[in-house]
Amino acid sequence: MGLQDFERRLEQMVSGVFARAFRSAVQPVEISAALQRELDNNAQILSRDRRLVPNAFHVELAQTDMERLSPYSSTLARELTDQLQDHADAQSYVFAGPISIGFESTDELTTGRFRVRSQAQAQVTGHSTHTQVSRARAVLEVNGTRHPLQPPGLVVGRGTEADLRINDPGVSRKHVEFLVLSLGSETTDPELEVHDMGSTNGMLVNGRKVPRAVLHEGSTVKIGNTTMTVRMSREGAAGV
Repeated sequence: MGLQDFERRLEQMVSGVFARAFRSAVQPVEISAALQRELDNNAQILSRDRRLVPNAFHVELAQTDMERLSPYSSTLARELTDQLQDHADAQSYVFAGPISIGFESTDELTTGRFRVRSQAQAQVTGHSTHTQVSRARAVLEVNGTRHPLQPPGLVVGRGTEADLRINDPGVSRKHVEFLVLSLGSETTDPELEVHDMGSTNGMLVNGRKVPRAVLHEGSTVKIGNTTMTVRMSREGAAGV
């Protein structure tokens, strides 16, 4: 589906109101073209015929444009998602997770101007419940999700045998293991370590490539294109 067809479909869906609202401001076809450029400019080679591209997008607009957009944002997001999927299929691009497109206003931009931010955000699958997360003394934050770190630990990888699965092409089937050595007390944090499990690409802990490391509040562990952040709490139920 070309950009002109995309714009005509939008106009038909909202009886031309959408086009009139945007006549002197940001045009939907411009946003669509910018999102496609984000794919083209940020494609990472996975193999001869597969390239990883961003799947999470934030479109920043001036307040005036955002006000015009708001009534149609859901419709526009759906159409833009279809347009991106078509472009990705044609170019042999691979998404790490579901496509998400959000819109927000900023005082930094004037009417008619917009900015797109993107990232490859892998889908994360765990087995913990909300109660387990809320009671945990330490958790992993990954792509907007939280997962408890409980004894003896947690294996993270792309394969089905991992406790926490991350659909990131740069992640091995069993990539790293988080070890919970102690849950700590009311005055001390849990004792945590992370070990590389012989992965293909290794791991970065706080920006340094290491085979193992002790973790603290705010420590980051990056595997593939995914960054995990450790968060501690002394309010959890120690020893439970």
